[in-house]
Amino acid sequence: MATKKMILDLDTGVDDALALAYAIAAPEVDLIGIVSSYGNVLVDKSAENSLNLLELLGATDVPVFLGESHSSTTDHFDVMEISQKIHGVNGIGEVEIPTAKRPVESGSGVDFIVDAAHEYGDNLILVPTGPQTNLDAAIQKDPEVAKLIGNMTFMGGALTVPGNVTAFTEANINQDPAAADRVFRSPLKSTMVGLDVTLRTLLTKKETQQWRDLGTVAGEKFADITDYYIDAYYDLDIDKNGCAIHDPLAVGISIDESYAKLIDLNMKVTHDDAANPADVGRTIGDSARLNDPTTNMKVAVDVDKDRYLAHFMDLLTNLFAKH
Repeated sequence: MATKKMILDLDTGVDDALALAYAIAAPEVDLIGIVSSYGNVLVDKSAENSLNLLELLGATDVPVFLGESHSSTTDHFDVMEISQKIHGVNGIGEVEIPTAKRPVESGSGVDFIVDAAHEYGDNLILVPTGPQTNLDAAIQKDPEVAKLIGNMTFMGGALTVPGNVTAFTEANINQDPAAADRVFRSPLKSTMVGLDVTLRTLLTKKETQQWRDLGTVAGEKFADITDYYIDAYYDLDIDKNGCAIHDPLAVGISIDESYAKLIDLNMKVTHDDAANPADVGRTIGDSARLNDPTTNMKVAVDVDKDRYLAHFMDLLTNLFAKH
């Protein structure tokens, strides 16, 4: 039985699609909405992908809201070429799925986060899997949001491993490092699920074949979407052994943190060092707060990958079997 409410903040590419499916399938949470972001695709396409995937999985009661279309420090956003190679131009591996019958909600995603924080408070889990622009905007609009949300677990950052955009910087943080820095320094209780753990958690075509063997539309579509991702990882020499399931791991740890080994660390994001651009977007301990008696952030540095993957496959395979 669901004991928590969850909002996903997605830039809906392949692993975001898997995170969406995970949140629908997880019995511990009630997915109350999706806020769309930019990153793997533009914000409008992200919302469209989320709506279509929700309909495919029979979750037509979950609203989708538009979030911010670009970072807090720019006036537009262009999808990186590497993102299109990894996720496909349409974000979901160039796989076509039926168009949803319902539209995006008329209200703003930022307002939805603010309202939900006040309504659900400590029972609310927020999982951003793209830039933190929407969450930052919500906190800027109403600072109480940072004190109300019970659990913000995000996919992003890299503490103990190199970044995937620069030597230090991970892609989601790179999209809006200034916003991420403000969120990191806020009172918000946060957990960072970065490349430190997501790169350890790999999915292969052995697993996607299990979905294909179900003989359902959802099983086939998600197998096709994920196989594109696996092939991109291989062809781009990211990992020859499978694809990292970044975003679903953040959803999993947000529900059950025992999947990860966590350390307490007050953190910051570098974003104003023009002399050293490779360092911009680095997620690192905040030396000014190292001796503070309390910390607002936990950082995942290891993961029980076998136990997590078994649970992930059980949840998604049972969900896809029904659709």
